[in-house]
Amino acid sequence: MWLCLMLISGVAIYQHAEGHPSMPTFAGPVSSLTVAKGRDATMKCVVDHLGDYRVAWVHVDKQTLLTIHTHVITRNKRVSVSHYNFRTWLLHLKSVEPEDSGYYMCQVNTQPMISQVGYLEIVVPPEFVNEVINRNISVAENANITLSCRATGNPIPKIKWRREDGQPIIIGQQKMDLFDGEELILRKVSRQSMGAYLCIASNGVPPAISRRMHIDITFPPMIWIPNQLVGAAEGNPIALECNTEAHPAATNFWVRNDHVVGASSEKYETYQIVNGYKVHMKIVVKNLNKDDFGVYRCVSKNALGETAGSVNLYKIKTSTHNIIPPVSTPPEQPIINILEETEEEKLSKTSMQDNLSLQEQETEFSIEHSTDSSNSTSIPCASVEPVLIIALLLQILKFHADYI
Repeated sequence: MWLCLMLISGVAIYQHAEGHPSMPTFAGPVSSLTVAKGRDATMKCVVDHLGDYRVAWVHVDKQTLLTIHTHVITRNKRVSVSHYNFRTWLLHLKSVEPEDSGYYMCQVNTQPMISQVGYLEIVVPPEFVNEVINRNISVAENANITLSCRATGNPIPKIKWRREDGQPIIIGQQKMDLFDGEELILRKVSRQSMGAYLCIASNGVPPAISRRMHIDITFPPMIWIPNQLVGAAEGNPIALECNTEAHPAATNFWVRNDHVVGASSEKYETYQIVNGYKVHMKIVVKNLNKDDFGVYRCVSKNALGETAGSVNLYKIKTSTHNIIPPVSTPPEQPIINILEETEEEKLSKTSMQDNLSLQEQETEFSIEHSTDSSNSTSIPCASVEPVLIIALLLQILKFHADYI
């Protein structure tokens, strides 16, 4: 390298001794570039009044002379040089690599030497550091899980986690759509955390990359029944339902009198709707007769355990005694007998109205027909005709007035 620099300096001294009408000057700075790994890069240097002087390109960081005038000095076959009319000089680097980044100097062999420096940055898209051998993780419910994901690149990539099905990530009591960080720690996982997780690495240099990991959470079967008591009438069909959860997937069936029912039978139809680790079971009993009533059991069984639930099917009698009248027929109204008032009743009512103020002043009173309590007579009002009641009231009022 130093030999090349001495040659450039020697040429400069010679040209300076011969004399030159005007010295070279740079028309502008060397432009800095940012290029993605694998792309081509071109550094440009514009020199006015170059004359017989020479332009050289130097990789400053490596202290390596790359080109002098139109000649390539380095042994790197990806480096080349070109020019337009000896004024614009271009340094070409093909399929750049991260080690090509750094400062590049365009210098002219004047005395003293003049130079301009530009920076070439090689950006590198993310790349995962380690390859995960087992991307399917299986643990028991309530266990702890750590998912790890690391990537390199320039700039340094950022790592984010999200679930493939769009459900939130559950960390303790928190739920989040995205989690930032190289390690995702899930403590005391529940069945709701089961599914595929995506590790996404990005640094602004396309393409972003992702890695998929699947978490299986195992647990024994559990059952819950919407209706444990179901009534139906003979001759009708009836559907019995049962819900189960289990992982790994369980074997689900219906039992009646210690025998499995529903398989290859015209009497029964069975259905199962599977949604992940959840299964909705249904059995339809056709054309009910007296022997079909009783207890039906739905059973769920996997490698971790077995459980069952019961549905009691009872008989409902169809009632034929209640006759509902047509809507257009009005209900019968009760008959009310209205008796004509006699002259005596009218006089009695008039007398009662005259004494109304006297009755309102007293809140309680008792009447004795004689001093001997044994001679008192109690007359039930329900057994006395209205006329007799009025007459009796008149006598009581008269007796009361005389007594006062």
